[in-house]
Parts: sequence; structure tokens; C-alpha cells
Amino acid sequence: MPSTSHPGELLAVTDDTFEREVLRHDVPVLVDFWAQWCPPCHMIAPVLAEIASERQGSLAIRKLNTDENPVTARDYHVMSLPTLVLFRRGRAVTTFVGARPKARLLKELDDALRD
Repeated sequence: MPSTSHPGELLAVTDDTFEREVLRHDVPVLVDFWAQWCPPCHMIAPVLAEIASERQGSLAIRKLNTDENPVTARDYHVMSLPTLVLFRRGRAVTTFVGARPKARLLKELDDALRD
């Protein structure tokens, strides 16, 4: 069963918890592949927290530190940070590379979720 979170809280996932927290989740999950040393990763974090709060119940957002969890980052071919991967029904459906404004990210998410 996926973990519950408070509005706006981005739960961290690891190589060990990825399958349970992302692939088996009952709603689409946007995974933020990030690293502590990545300035754009820190820039997009508040945007993701806002979206997590606004879309609670219809979209889950998780964070995966690529330095601490290289296996999952490798498995999903993460080459640049931040990389956001949208998962639906246990599979990756689209990837966004780089930080972007909230309005653009929401439009891209909505477009991907419509497919």
C-alpha cells in the first residue's frame, strides 16, 4: 500500500521502495530524479510541492536522489537533472528534462495524462 503524505509534502523513494511507492501506486506518479548539488533541482522543488498539494488524490509526486539511488536512475536512463518521469499503471509514460515553470509543467502533465 502506498504511503500517505501531507499536502505539499514530497515523499522520497529509494531503489528499494521504488516498485511499491511508484510502480504499484493506484494514481499516476511523477518522479523527480534530483541531486543535492543540482541548482535547477532546488528551483523546481517548490513548484512540485505546490502541484502535489493541488493534485492530491489524482497525482502523486515522489523524489528520488540519484546520487543515493543510482540503480533506478540508470534503469530509467536519467542522464540530466532534474528529470521528471510520469508513471501510470506501473510504466513510464513520458519524461520531462529540466526545470520549467509551473504553468508549462501542468500543461505537459495534463497532455500526457489525457493520452
